[in-house]
Amino acid sequence: MKLVWSRLAINDREAIMDFIARDNPQAAIALDDHFEAFARRASEHLLMHKPGRLDNTREVVIRRHYVMIYQICHRRVRILRVLHSAQHWP
Repeated sequence: MKLVWSRLAINDREAIMDFIARDNPQAAIALDDHFEAFARRASEHLLMHKPGRLDNTREVVIRRHYVMIYQICHRRVRILRVLHSAQHWP
C-alpha cells in the first residue's frame, strides 16, 4: 500500500523532533526513525494495530509516549496525526 503523511502529521512530527532535538539531537533522529518504521509497517500489515478511537482509524503507541493515528482508504495508508500520549485525542 502507498504511504501518505497528512500535513497535520508532518507538522506533528516536525514539532516533536524540534522539541527533542533541543536537548538530544541523536534521540530525535532515533525517534523519527521509529515513526518512519511504524508507518511503513502499517502500510505493509494493514490490520496489525488496534482500531482507533475514531471510526475508520487505527492507532499504534510508539515508545510509550506517542500515538500514531492512521487511516486505510483508497489503496493508501494515510498517517493522520502523531501525538504525545498526554495530548487530547480526539
